[in-house]
Amino acid sequence: MSENREQWSSRLGFIFAAAGSAVGLGNIWRFPYITGKYGGAAFVFTYLLVVIIIGMSLMLAEFAIGRNAKQDAVGSFKKLGGGLWPIVGWMGFFSAFVILSYYAVIAGWCLAYMIKSFGNLLPEAAAGRAGDFFGAFVSDPAQAIGYHMIVMALTIAIVYKGISGGIEKCCKVLMPALFVILLLLIVRSVTLPGASKGLEFYLSPNLANLTSEGILAAIGQGFFSLSLAMGIMITYGSYIPKDEYLPSAVRSVVTIDTGVAILAGLVIFPAVFAFGIEPGAGPGLTFVTLPIVFAQMPMGAIFSFAFFLLLFIAAMTSAMSLLEVVVAYGIDQLKMSRNKSAIVMGVLVTLLGVPSALSVGGHIPQIAGKDFLDAADFVTNNVVMPLGGIFITLFVGWFWADGAKAEITDNGKRVFPLYTIWLWICRVVAPATIAIIFITGCKW
Repeated sequence: MSENREQWSSRLGFIFAAAGSAVGLGNIWRFPYITGKYGGAAFVFTYLLVVIIIGMSLMLAEFAIGRNAKQDAVGSFKKLGGGLWPIVGWMGFFSAFVILSYYAVIAGWCLAYMIKSFGNLLPEAAAGRAGDFFGAFVSDPAQAIGYHMIVMALTIAIVYKGISGGIEKCCKVLMPALFVILLLLIVRSVTLPGASKGLEFYLSPNLANLTSEGILAAIGQGFFSLSLAMGIMITYGSYIPKDEYLPSAVRSVVTIDTGVAILAGLVIFPAVFAFGIEPGAGPGLTFVTLPIVFAQMPMGAIFSFAFFLLLFIAAMTSAMSLLEVVVAYGIDQLKMSRNKSAIVMGVLVTLLGVPSALSVGGHIPQIAGKDFLDAADFVTNNVVMPLGGIFITLFVGWFWADGAKAEITDNGKRVFPLYTIWLWICRVVAPATIAIIFITGCKW
């Protein structure tokens, strides 16, 4: 299987695909609102430190594992570790499967709001009923499930076409489009009357507002924003050609991902300050607060459409990477063809997403006080992914250090001057930091 394994057809395609995976809804909606909550630029600085020290180290570890093993996440740990190590691969498989099931639901909301931008969305928001509008939408089973299924059908169709013909080809179009839309929205946002207050808030550090809670939030955002410990970077790593220098690839992917997150803040903060809206308004910022902002803008429908298109592109580049983790397992471990695996696994993920689609509108019972979507998010993001991240860094740092070094340096042909620092980050710093995320996150 590994001898005939698909590969990325170009370095740019691989970088766009990996960055597209990392660039998700969390960059565009969660990063700005927690930045607003925890003091603007001081939070951003802390976040960048975490990304550089922990995020880049873990991504390099995952790329090295995947490229060396040339297997899916489960198969990689079977091949390189044996024993109980495949459980770590299963954690990645589980996370990707479950996260995609509810992520596609939220991506469906973005798709719906693109369309509704030219319908009743902005008139309702202008009348102060944006919250009611969103509540009515997610409470309509036909719409909630319908849009979820459209997103999954698109995702399955892309992954069905393969690595170079599907994922890579789409990301070469979607990622440049994402940056163009971002830049257009930034220009509109920063030229609004009163936007300067938002820029000052976002770009001027306020250490007084960066509490210990804010530091923990920065650590968590730095970890979760890079698609780590979901099996994605291991799976994508398995398609990387041997002549690619992995540290350089990691640097490119992280730069693009972080750039999108920071640019998203330049869209949101000037706009919400210009219209006197609270910047740390929480997740409702996206589907409730921002439509109010767009309703007050000249040509608001066009900018609302562009913003939700931006979100939808970010969601799709992540969705296809999540499905690829599951499909690669079907190909490598169950010996399915890509076509069969894409359809079978895609349908299973779609079915699991139906309870999430129904739960937000209150159509199915809660699980210990959380709706199904929030419960699925908690289990993956607060429990399984942090544990997976801890074990991946421990595996590379203590059990597979020589193999990792050989993979990263091409058996000594290339120089990786930060190897010793990276190794000790994997051995001690990263596991300890991710353990903090796990301990603080285990509060149902």
